[in-house]
Amino acid sequence: MRTHTDSTVPLIVDVDTGIDDSLALLYLLASPEADILSIASTAGNVPVNQVAANNVAWLDLCGATDIEVTLGAQKPLVAPLMTTEETHGPQGIGYAELPVSTRPLSDRDAATAWVEIVRERPGEVTGLVTGPLTNLATAIRIEPELPRLLKRLVIMGGAFHHPGNTTPTSEWNVAVDPEAAAEVFEAFTGLPDDRLPIVCPLDVTETIEMFPEHISRLGERAGSSPREIISAEDPSTTRSTASNPIVRHFSDAVRFYFEFHRDHDQGFLAHMHDPFAAAVALNPSIATYRTATVDVELDGKLTRGTTVADYRGMWGRQHNAAIAVATDPAAFFDDLIERVGGMATRL
Repeated sequence: MRTHTDSTVPLIVDVDTGIDDSLALLYLLASPEADILSIASTAGNVPVNQVAANNVAWLDLCGATDIEVTLGAQKPLVAPLMTTEETHGPQGIGYAELPVSTRPLSDRDAATAWVEIVRERPGEVTGLVTGPLTNLATAIRIEPELPRLLKRLVIMGGAFHHPGNTTPTSEWNVAVDPEAAAEVFEAFTGLPDDRLPIVCPLDVTETIEMFPEHISRLGERAGSSPREIISAEDPSTTRSTASNPIVRHFSDAVRFYFEFHRDHDQGFLAHMHDPFAAAVALNPSIATYRTATVDVELDGKLTRGTTVADYRGMWGRQHNAAIAVATDPAAFFDDLIERVGGMATRL
């Protein structure tokens, strides 16, 4: 059991796991300062029951069997559920085949966990959401003071000066549940600048480009053998033979992601949106920010799910977000490989 100290960051982690969500979980599990209080599952990349199964499977693999996993929203607040198995694979983890966990999920649902934890520890907990904001919006409906009970919120979502990845202007997590995103941004209006939600949009997360050499480096740091090599010329049936299970399973997961990006003319790479947001939750200083008022288009025929930022006060509304605008991707990957590779050597 992890113990809380003044140097740790108590976290509620809300995910739609997901290949890049998987690496975000591995990053947090590898970080001694991350005190994960609860992991919420929400429908997004795959349906919510599969998300929860992925979460407990990764936790089992990493020996973190004491962390609560809750089941959350089955569908968005208003819209029908969209999933994206073509991006993340039938189970959401690419080609990886994790051992099926027999561990039961929590008796409480995700929204209840959000509410109860922040009430128990007001001003202490950081929330990290790397999937649709459905669970958090539901929790705020139950406890409207939740934004003031959290220490900080970090969101992976949105696109401002960057093309969308779901529609020409919308990012996936927001596009799945625009109403939830709009409610969350509205609820966080007017907090002090140092407590505004941090938003990690595509503008920054698409600079976090993972390449096959990053997987090779991860294998080397983990002491895994043989050398982990993923090539664009490999047949899709290729699977990792790495001796280290974390390296092997993540390599199989990310191979699918590389192939998806290649097949959509983005190169043989993978954008690691969610691990970057996880790193920001532990250390916001790795990015620079610009405060703004963010809202979400709900009615546009062509622009539904688009995030819009007012930096200049043109709407006459208080700021509700600190938008990440720049970071150092190379330093991020150095940190990630050191942490996850180091954890892999200990398992």
